[in-house]
Amino acid sequence: MDQEKDYLKDITAIRSMMERSSRFISLSGLSGVFAGIVALIGAGVAYGYLGEKLSVRYSSDPNYYELVRYVSHRDIYILTLIGILVLVSALLGGYYFTARKAKRQGVKTWDKTAKKLVSSMFIPLFTGGLFCLALLYHGQIGLIAPATLVFYGLALLSGGQHTYKDIRYLGFFQVALGLISCFFVGYGLLFWSVGFGILHIIYGIVMYYKYDLKA
Repeated sequence: MDQEKDYLKDITAIRSMMERSSRFISLSGLSGVFAGIVALIGAGVAYGYLGEKLSVRYSSDPNYYELVRYVSHRDIYILTLIGILVLVSALLGGYYFTARKAKRQGVKTWDKTAKKLVSSMFIPLFTGGLFCLALLYHGQIGLIAPATLVFYGLALLSGGQHTYKDIRYLGFFQVALGLISCFFVGYGLLFWSVGFGILHIIYGIVMYYKYDLKA
C-alpha cells in the first residue's frame, strides 16, 4: 500500500515537472482581475469624458452611441492616451502578480516557456495594432474596438498552447464578442468594457481559485 502511494507521488512529481517545462504556469489569476478592473476604470473615464457628447446625441437620436461623426481629433488623442494608460497599468499589474506567484512556486518569471508564450501572442497583437492604426488613419474609428477584441482573442488562442488551456476559452469569448460588436458599430465602448473588463475579472477569479490557491 505504501509502495503504491510512493508510485503515485513519483508520478505526480514527474507530471508537475513536465508541466513546468512545457507550459508557463506562473500566470496569475489576479493579473486578470486587476486588468479587468483597470479596463473598467478606463472605460468609465472615457465615458465620463464623452458624457456631454453622449447626452447631446441621445437628445437628438435614440441611437446615441453612434458617435463616429461626433468625435473630434482631440477626442481621439484623449481616448488613445486613456487606452495606453490602461494597457501599461494592466501589464505592470500582470507582471507584479505573476512574478509574485512565480516566486512562491520557486521558478523564474522570465523563462523559456514565458518567452514562447510572449512570442506566440506577439504576431496577432502586433498585426492587430497596425490594423487599428490603419482604421484610425482612414477614420473608421467605430471598428477599432471590435478589432482590438478580435485580435486580442486570437492572441490568447495562439498563446494558450504555452500556458493554461483555460486562457483559450477567454480567447474564444473575446473573438466572438468582437465579431458581434462589428454589427453594432458605435457601441464599441460597451463591448470593450465587457470584453476587457468583465470577462477578464470572471476569468481571473476562476483562474485564481483553480490554480493560484494550489501554488
